[in-house]
Amino acid sequence: MAEQLIFIILSIILFVIIFFKMIKKNDTSYVPILAIEALGITIDFLVLSSNRKMNIVVKFLIYLMSVALPFILILLEKNNKNIMIKLKMAIIDMYMAFGNYKKAKEMLLGFLEQDNDNYDLHKRLALIYEKEGGIRKAIDEYVQCIDLDNQDYDSYYKVSILLQEMDRKKEAIEMLNSLLDKKPEYTEATILLGDLLIEEKLYKDAAMVYMEALKYDPISYDLNYNLGMVYTMLNDFNNAKLCYEKAAELNSLAYNAKYCLAEIALIYKDLEKAEMYFTQALNEEELSADCYFELAKINIMKGNKELAIKYANLAVDLNSKKIAQKIEKEPLFMTIRNKISIPFNLEEKEDMPSFSKKERIAKKHLENTTDITTNMGYIGGSKKKIFEKDKENESEKQREE
Repeated sequence: MAEQLIFIILSIILFVIIFFKMIKKNDTSYVPILAIEALGITIDFLVLSSNRKMNIVVKFLIYLMSVALPFILILLEKNNKNIMIKLKMAIIDMYMAFGNYKKAKEMLLGFLEQDNDNYDLHKRLALIYEKEGGIRKAIDEYVQCIDLDNQDYDSYYKVSILLQEMDRKKEAIEMLNSLLDKKPEYTEATILLGDLLIEEKLYKDAAMVYMEALKYDPISYDLNYNLGMVYTMLNDFNNAKLCYEKAAELNSLAYNAKYCLAEIALIYKDLEKAEMYFTQALNEEELSADCYFELAKINIMKGNKELAIKYANLAVDLNSKKIAQKIEKEPLFMTIRNKISIPFNLEEKEDMPSFSKKERIAKKHLENTTDITTNMGYIGGSKKKIFEKDKENESEKQREE
């Protein structure tokens, strides 16, 4: 009985100490501790009033809830003033982990009224606003984080992304330039800046940004591949080829880089290399129809009409509408058009859903350039020779008949 009375008095004293800490600091994060302690005191009081012997497990839990926990908290606070901040963060993180952003935001706003210069609180609030779609508020919070820690490069990057989403591209470009001045090796920031410059058709500026970043990360697939696309848009196919080759070397599954290498090989009249790269790029489902179409063209140029017909029909099977339109526009197919099985109901598959807008633009630019050089008769001998050879074969057949 005496032990229980001493325990109740001690636990009440500890409860009062923590309660006045909460009042003094106006900090509601003490509430869960007080609630646990109050529950322990209540259970002990009920057991004492009923004159029952306390189970050892129950006694341990009551001591833990009413004395040990608050006593440890007081000691920790004395030795480490940040313990309550860590406790706050733990509670907020728990709410966020369970998707209860409303409650987490309420706590954050309450804590920020007491401690507005707390970087961690602003960072978490920015994340919540971003999750909720409050882009402007998220930007404000990330800017607060940068003000509190000017080496918070991730917040610079986040602000840039959010500005891009708001279509404030010039501000995003300025923010990214500022970030890269401070941390030039930040590859993700370089790629985002490059994307924005490409959207604005500032290809030379984008090339300079990528080349600067490659000084810090020369074996980056993304940087080499993106620089290849920029050189493509600048019609600098020699440098584009070098970049695509490096990208393909760094990532053997980079089939789009191999497709681009195949198109460049066609521009430079290297049919064998073009055929090799198109064959490798067939492994990418979204590219296979185009690859078969290009392989058909190459085999027409090489005089392999039967193989050209086979490839053309495979391309039509994969994407009938798109390939039929290409075949109709391409003069090279004039000699084999009647051998290609084009269905009555043309179907078109979605074009390269896994590739980005800039990849599609670069690919289209290469294809158009290749078509121009082909139609000018620069690839694998002039088409005039191809048509003359076909006419000779046709005349030969007529004489035999």
